[in-house]
Amino acid sequence: MNAPAALAADGAAPFVTTRFTVPGMKCAGCIGTIERELPKLQGIAAARANFSAKRVAISHDPALGEDALTAALLGLGFEAQPVADNPMGVEDGERKRLTRALGVAGFGMMNVMLLSVSVWSGADGATRELFHWLSALIALPVIAYSGRPFFASAWMALSHRRTNMDVPISIGVILATLLSLYETITGGAHAFFDSAVMLLFFLLAGRVLDAVMRDRTRTGIGALLGRMGKSASVIAPDGTTRRVAAADLEPGMVVLVAAGEALAADGDVIEGVSAIDNAMLTGESAPEPVGLDSPVHAGAVNLSAPIRVHLTRVAEDTAIAEIARLMDEAGQSRSTYVRIADRASQLYAPVVHSLAALAFVGWMIAGAGVHQSLTIAIAVLIITCPCAMGLAVPAAQVVASGALLRRGLLVKDGSALERLAECDIALLDKTGTLTLGEPRADIDDLAPDARAIALGLAQASRHPLSRGLAASLLREGVRPAVVSDIAEVGGQGLIGQWQGLTVALQRPRDAAQSLAVALRIADTAHTITFADPLRSDAAATIAALQAEGIDASILSGDRAGPVDAVARTLGILAQAEASPQTKLAVLESLKAQGRRPLMVGDGLNDGPALAAAHASIAPGTASDASQQAADAVFIGDGLMPVALAVRVARATMRIVRQNFGFSIVYNLLAVPLALLGVVTPLVAAIAMSVSSLVVVANSLRLARSAQ
Repeated sequence: MNAPAALAADGAAPFVTTRFTVPGMKCAGCIGTIERELPKLQGIAAARANFSAKRVAISHDPALGEDALTAALLGLGFEAQPVADNPMGVEDGERKRLTRALGVAGFGMMNVMLLSVSVWSGADGATRELFHWLSALIALPVIAYSGRPFFASAWMALSHRRTNMDVPISIGVILATLLSLYETITGGAHAFFDSAVMLLFFLLAGRVLDAVMRDRTRTGIGALLGRMGKSASVIAPDGTTRRVAAADLEPGMVVLVAAGEALAADGDVIEGVSAIDNAMLTGESAPEPVGLDSPVHAGAVNLSAPIRVHLTRVAEDTAIAEIARLMDEAGQSRSTYVRIADRASQLYAPVVHSLAALAFVGWMIAGAGVHQSLTIAIAVLIITCPCAMGLAVPAAQVVASGALLRRGLLVKDGSALERLAECDIALLDKTGTLTLGEPRADIDDLAPDARAIALGLAQASRHPLSRGLAASLLREGVRPAVVSDIAEVGGQGLIGQWQGLTVALQRPRDAAQSLAVALRIADTAHTITFADPLRSDAAATIAALQAEGIDASILSGDRAGPVDAVARTLGILAQAEASPQTKLAVLESLKAQGRRPLMVGDGLNDGPALAAAHASIAPGTASDASQQAADAVFIGDGLMPVALAVRVARATMRIVRQNFGFSIVYNLLAVPLALLGVVTPLVAAIAMSVSSLVVVANSLRLARSAQ
């Protein structure tokens, strides 16, 4: 995807930005290499890597084509594919490959561990040798297949004279496998295939989760773009119309938009009066009246009457496509984020391998034989296997996510808990977030006949206010009257006949009453007003957030009047009429001040802000794109899961730190014993397993934190 970026240094020509999918980014070192080395090349101004999405955005001279940029990335050791104009990107199949490798590793781990139990239990002689050979027959093909993602990445890095996290992982797995094979061939007492396969399984599990989240991001952006109309009726100069696909529309065309149709491009109304559902861009639940010269946007739904629109922006230039780009680029703000376990492993693995090598050399110098020195080196490798450290984060995340799910909040990405725990300010949308997002009618003053007539009319329309009125009446147990000859008149409303009288649901004469309808029965009229009620626990949720030290305020695209009213009720600050770009700018400003904002919103207009925030939560009633952009989704009418998520996230990070602390202490005690030759490989394997169990048991305490 190419997009305007910035002026070149000489001001002669603008740079453009091209995005690539780079599945080979595995750690912070990869990000540093790309962002540091690419700008050194002629014609490249800057490069920015998005670790979570495996994307790289390159700002460059337009004369530099995609092939040259792909070659530049390959020169650094990274295979890359250009992202298509559709921001969903190119499906590289990585998740499927990793999932297959994980399944094979899991199968191998279970079977090899089962055989190892017999050896640990005291099997010797021919029985032990048989179990070792059986383990080898299972483990060798499993390691060869499941280890390919790591081996290929490590080879690519080494062949370009650099290292990444997969280099020490590959060395460790290969060395443990070769030493185990040596022990099996020579009839040794111990083989360590179980450790190699187990290490691959846990590492692959983490990478599968990463791949799943990238696929969800693509799905969310695709759902957003799917809201655009797929085609439009273009009016020719002679007055005839023809259906044209959205991709073939051009600025300057005039299109006819029928009632109930979604717009396929941006433009200005040149004929007709109607109302549009523009909630996807503004978050405003009330229909927006449009007339001559009113701007309208792709994805908005024309509700009342046909209108003619002069197109001004089409395809990737539309406002909704811009939101999709903002969502894609907003993720760049988290590009330097690397999970705790990955950061620790960058130093951990090389140190462990160095210690094992030193153990072998040291014992050889001390006069021990090759067999004893190898055995001690193996014990060092096994006892320091990073299973406990690898479990420190995911075990806590899984338990916490399960506890939150039982309380009505789905955490889509375990790493989001870390970001939630760090948040110090919350920005909440109004409509659909602090409020229920559905207009509820005040029907207390309506007589029984009037209620029945209103329901009979309202059920015949898909207008948001009609749906809200019908829902309010049905909740009160009202049965609809039989209204015949119902017709929806563009710009006027619904008209029908009831017992010989003309009845209607129409727009009030008072234009200021945007959330109201007029029920007319013959010559009498009743004004029915609507309100979007606050969630019942909104005030309690704000108080709970403040108790956690988080300042809360409203950031909404709605009109100033309704927003200010909610802000006064809750006693918090508010900013109204905020566009997607404004919301994004507010978040970037807060982050520039060192704040870590939590965004809670539901509309498509909140999508970029949800993606850009340090952490984000959306209600279950939110648009598909917003749910995909958010880190977590809560269901039900209550808002309290938002505050609960923060509390549980902070408890989770305390447990994670405890798990890491235990892992560090364990290694500080175990490594010297292994280096001294006190610990046998069998004891090392048992100690490694116990350390993992301790981490899991400590993480299980989080189940009580959401109660």
